[in-house]
Amino acid sequence: MEKKYDYIIAGAGCAGLSLLMRMINDPFFIEKKILVIESAVKNTNDRTWCFWETEPGIFEPIVHHQWKQLDFFSNYFSGSLDIHPYAYKMIQGIDFYQFVMNAAAAYKNVSWLHAQIKSINNSSDLANAQVALEDGTVIVADKVFNSILFAPIKVAQHQFYFQQHFKGWLIETTKPCFDASKATFMDFRVGQEHGTTFMYVLPVSANKALIEYTLFTEQLLEKSAYDLALKNYINDFLKIHDYRIVHEEFGIIPMTNAPLPRQEGNIIYIGIAGGQAKASSGYAFKFIQKRTAGIIESLKNGNPLSAISFSARKGHLYDSVLLRVLHERKLNGDLIFASIFKNVNAADVLTFLDNESSLFTDLRIMNSVPTGVFLTAAIKELIPIK
Repeated sequence: MEKKYDYIIAGAGCAGLSLLMRMINDPFFIEKKILVIESAVKNTNDRTWCFWETEPGIFEPIVHHQWKQLDFFSNYFSGSLDIHPYAYKMIQGIDFYQFVMNAAAAYKNVSWLHAQIKSINNSSDLANAQVALEDGTVIVADKVFNSILFAPIKVAQHQFYFQQHFKGWLIETTKPCFDASKATFMDFRVGQEHGTTFMYVLPVSANKALIEYTLFTEQLLEKSAYDLALKNYINDFLKIHDYRIVHEEFGIIPMTNAPLPRQEGNIIYIGIAGGQAKASSGYAFKFIQKRTAGIIESLKNGNPLSAISFSARKGHLYDSVLLRVLHERKLNGDLIFASIFKNVNAADVLTFLDNESSLFTDLRIMNSVPTGVFLTAAIKELIPIK
């Protein structure tokens, strides 16, 4: 194995493989030596990504299912959401891993290493970055793209750290029970005693759907609580009693306004480690695609890799305000989301969640929620009290 590369991708998850896919699709990188280092064997369906797009993206060939109609349920508002021009899409982890790895196999400039990374540091002269493996090997690259969180996220005063934690069951029923043309985006009719809590129902056929119990809270639950909630929801709300669990998945995504580094010298942070999980929703797939596409253009044009757009800064402020409201328990999350979807076109809400909305749309969303609570939280964010 060589000890010097142009680029090292540390971690072959969503961010690392998204970046690799964009590199092999661009002739600029055909002569670049690229090494991907990953400790896990990516041969299981360990997760599912959902996101919305108006046009087909680079991963369209592996979209497992998509919906153009979404349902929303709560005790305050329920309705069918027309998300045109968006489509809500699902990609399975195993399809994603195989798609990228199969595509990369045709490129001799791409190498793979199954190893545990101990640390990543810039060289003393800042000429390159060095990846140290657990076995003592050190590999050097001009730039290292890191998606690994080596330590817990540090949260300072006036910052908030929630966790989006979820348990999903892919169930198969003996009789047709689902309408595969529409999905339940959020169902808040489940208990809210732990904090913001809802269910996703993502049907992929008439007798198969992914049911996911999701919470935005500062503490996790006991393991048995997730299974009990799923069982009760399927029985009480979906009225399904005869089914089998085909697949299970569990995940935790940080939702925080604590700053995460985008770049330190020749180390560029991507994925969760680079702050690409939206703090107010936990959605990451679309933000990872934006970040990796931006990295490709920056490398080609010699532009800074750490620049943050105005829309991203604006979105960070809005996220911080919502996290503060939830942390201070001024309003319940189910009421907040119900107010927004009741009063604002669903497609505009999705644009807002993508940090791509206009100021006019921002104001409409702000006016849809209790103004006094959110205005007070916004003032605290803009002028923190020490």
